[in-house]
Amino acid sequence: MSEQPIEQLLQIMRRLRDPQHGCPWDLQQSFTSLAPYTLEEACEVVDTLERGDLAGLRDELGDLLFQVVFLAQLASEQGQFNFADVAAGISDKLVRRHPHVFGEQTQDGDINARWEALKAGERQQRGQTGVLADVPQSLPALSRAAKLGRRAARVGFDWSDAAGARAKVFEEIAELDAAVSANDADNMAEELGDLLMAVSSWSRQLQLDPEACLRRSNRKLERRFAAMEQSAAAQGLALESLSPQAWEALWQQAKRSLPAAGDER
Repeated sequence: MSEQPIEQLLQIMRRLRDPQHGCPWDLQQSFTSLAPYTLEEACEVVDTLERGDLAGLRDELGDLLFQVVFLAQLASEQGQFNFADVAAGISDKLVRRHPHVFGEQTQDGDINARWEALKAGERQQRGQTGVLADVPQSLPALSRAAKLGRRAARVGFDWSDAAGARAKVFEEIAELDAAVSANDADNMAEELGDLLMAVSSWSRQLQLDPEACLRRSNRKLERRFAAMEQSAAAQGLALESLSPQAWEALWQQAKRSLPAAGDER
């Protein structure tokens, strides 16, 4: 094909969706069915970023771009918009949100505050007037909690410092302990959610992303657990038969062989 790469990709997408000669799987897809694939591809992009895998990043960005192209094709078939409209829309938005770059004169003042004011204006135009409006429900719950907290903090609903947020964490732990003591399953679920929300608030005060921190700990657990499996296999031990003391010995060995500082990737 002699087309430019983007046009080539769009042509391939149109061919895949051709009612007569297209791919049966692609022809069956809808906005709803593509949603989990789009989320999965976005997560895979994040994974390559955190592993520093630039070769993998190129491939995963391609997979994510295909989801964008696919969704735009579905919209085009319904007479709503096409890929060119998507590209034009984000171009217009970037210029509009960066008057200090694309304006006739450099603007003084807080760039972040101006950015948020522009975004708030855009939300109002869409009829979303609340401070917490348009935070996607599909975000991972911990990421959504962090985003909700950041939004609320911009209008002053926040702890004055990290110590206040830390105290709230221990308050929520005490309330969860009380629910556990009362064997109140519904209240336990509510208090555990409050505890996770409080941890998210504390992380914001510490200028940390709780979702990224948890992903880092997940990777650490995976690597250390794999090391424990290898150690147990070398000793002829079945995981299911290990005592708590044997598990602890394997864990401490894995921690020594994979220290936290070098255990993230």
